[in-house]
Amino acid sequence: MNDMNHDSYVTPDGRTIGPVMMEVQNITLRFGGVVAIKDISFDIREGEIRAIIGPNGAGKSSMLNVINGFYHPQEGGIYFRGEKRGPMKPYQIAQQGIARTFQNIALFKGMSTLDNIMTGRFTHMKAPVWKQALWHGEAEREEIENREVVEKIIDFLEIQAIRKTPVGRLPYGLQKRVELGRALAAEPKLLLLDEPMAGMNVEEKEDMSRFILDVNDEFGTTIALIEHDMGVVMDISDRVVVLDYGRKIGDGTPAEVIANPEVIDAYLGVSHD
Repeated sequence: MNDMNHDSYVTPDGRTIGPVMMEVQNITLRFGGVVAIKDISFDIREGEIRAIIGPNGAGKSSMLNVINGFYHPQEGGIYFRGEKRGPMKPYQIAQQGIARTFQNIALFKGMSTLDNIMTGRFTHMKAPVWKQALWHGEAEREEIENREVVEKIIDFLEIQAIRKTPVGRLPYGLQKRVELGRALAAEPKLLLLDEPMAGMNVEEKEDMSRFILDVNDEFGTTIALIEHDMGVVMDISDRVVVLDYGRKIGDGTPAEVIANPEVIDAYLGVSHD
């Protein structure tokens, strides 16, 4: 690929974000005769928080599913660190260092917070299954190392008090925090968040916003997120791409996007001369 931008980028507020990590190039996705995404291109830079926004039905979750390998587009390509990615299964995407959370919580409700977050360490478990079953030697050392990582995440997310609680008993906001913890346990280079604040009250949104910013700052994790709360998007994002009816109508800093007449039209239905 010859047009990958390797230069760092300085945001209007003075934050330096790195070169392009992933490029979405001319993606078109169809389901039968329905075009969910039409010829969309944008990039995600290392170290940034990149928001994907748009009205309901804009194609946001479909786009995230393309990035995550759940959907395979009919046209276009995904480039990850300069290499074009062929068809891959979600577990292979995870091995590349890409993790995600879901719009609808996808936790094991009968398992504890600790055990749910431990499942995020799956790609880091190298010992053979028979050794894991015996919990001996290599498997024992690996288990201890994985537990140490998970305990640090539990401390980071301030959920020590619920570490042994079955997640099905937790309030919604804490379940979303556990799901974030499970994604972080994979130690992703790129973290995809599908509406991480959907259904939350104001206090829960403030907590989640703080954790997302801290993950980005302290772990250096690149984040791409879908979010409907425009206030949150404007507060935490470095750059925003806007979709509407499966096409891209805006791309830039939060200030640029919110001043874009086509974006205003899509959200407010207001016409501009």
